[in-house]
Amino acid sequence: MKVELVQQAANALFDVPDSVHEEIITLIEAVAEDPMIQVPDLAAAFGEWCWLVYTIHGDVVEVLDVGCAR
Repeated sequence: MKVELVQQAANALFDVPDSVHEEIITLIEAVAEDPMIQVPDLAAAFGEWCWLVYTIHGDVVEVLDVGCAR
């Protein structure tokens, strides 16, 4: 699947500490690589310290927001 970050999510990704970028990217990749994923409207994925909010439109994962608790 193709991944698109809305501007708010892209800005948030640059505002989180460098140490958690990898965790957020891993969450995005996991969501994008799951061929069985069904999202009616909004969904969220959570890691150890980070999360993302997303939706799916056809073959596009639209990441709406990201963040971390660090």
